Amino acid sequence: MDKSKYTDIAPYEGQAVKDAIARLQANPQFINNLANVLYKGNYIKTFYKKSMFKSQIPPLLDLVDSYDDFQRYITCGVFLATIERNSIENFSWSGTENLEKGKPYLFISNHRDIVLDCALLDLALARNNLGLCEMAVGDNLMVNQLTLDLFKLNGAVTVFRDLPMREAYEASMHLSSYFWELITDEKKSIWIAQKAGRSKDGIDNTNPAIIKMFTMSQRPNKMPLDEIIDTLNIVPVAISYEYDPCDINKGREIIQTLKHAGAYKKKKYEDILNLLRGLRDYKGNINIAFGKKLSGHFENAEAVAAEIDRQIHTLYRLWPTNYFSYDWIENSDRFAPHYAYFNEKKFLARYSHIEPELRMQVLNSYANPVRSFLRDSAEGAASGDEEETDD
Repeated sequence: MDKSKYTDIAPYEGQAVKDAIARLQANPQFINNLANVLYKGNYIKTFYKKSMFKSQIPPLLDLVDSYDDFQRYITCGVFLATIERNSIENFSWSGTENLEKGKPYLFISNHRDIVLDCALLDLALARNNLGLCEMAVGDNLMVNQLTLDLFKLNGAVTVFRDLPMREAYEASMHLSSYFWELITDEKKSIWIAQKAGRSKDGIDNTNPAIIKMFTMSQRPNKMPLDEIIDTLNIVPVAISYEYDPCDINKGREIIQTLKHAGAYKKKKYEDILNLLRGLRDYKGNINIAFGKKLSGHFENAEAVAAEIDRQIHTLYRLWPTNYFSYDWIENSDRFAPHYAYFNEKKFLARYSHIEPELRMQVLNSYANPVRSFLRDSAEGAASGDEEETDD
């Protein structure tokens, strides 16, 4: 793989890693910024915890020679471990038996949180002694040198958005070539979301355009779709959060989009604010479920997307928040045993301050994964009630 062809989109390597680490070391404020991201509350209550966190980072920076090092020592070792203590009840995973050590994979998951989806996937891989992965990230998040450095030191592959048609085609071809060579030549895994942007309504469907992008670089070779899919080692991944810290914001965006005929203009730094909210606020239980590598015959990109959806929908760990929301909206008690010890009043009180239309939209975002599961499991798909391994 000729890495020089991909310097515009690839993660930092070699000297670029050293230069980025030097910039971070020369800017101690970045550690304060990270501490402020992770710890909410007044100065007195968080002083000791922030001090402990900030003392961990500087010596670890000296150990970083690659983005894998940064991911293992700092992102997984300190950053995510802190998030886990602060805002996650229990982090669990399942399906790692489907993965072979040393084999590269193209992980495709549902997309709920701006950065945590892939970061937690990496954490699950690290705790199972499996190879870490690069991650496809939109350029809209790399708003300055600091955020660029932090993303690139975490294996971020830049996805350029909002380009003119011709430039968008060229960028997709470039990205397709990178994915192909990374997996076949470098034997390195990579993650990408099943569609651009987070799921705002809890409906996790794969955009076939993502699949078509994977095939673009192999069109000149006239490689059959089935061979491309088999070579890329595509593994669907279902990521489920018991509570979504951005649920109200997502619901409000959907309503505003509908009211303005499909148009929604984001405010400046809205993505960054949502990113911070997702990192800081309570998420309850989180599960990462690895599916099985795609294989067999696929008629087209839509068929590939449908199989990814089937696995994600049936592997998705459903929490009491999902079951209760479904029954509340449907005015039923179908899943009552699944939330027998759930504090329904406390859950509904989270949304007592918002208008009924928005409340219904938010609760539907929790109910929709149940609907997706029922639809695909009714079609004979495998059950999502697989045995999990807890952290």
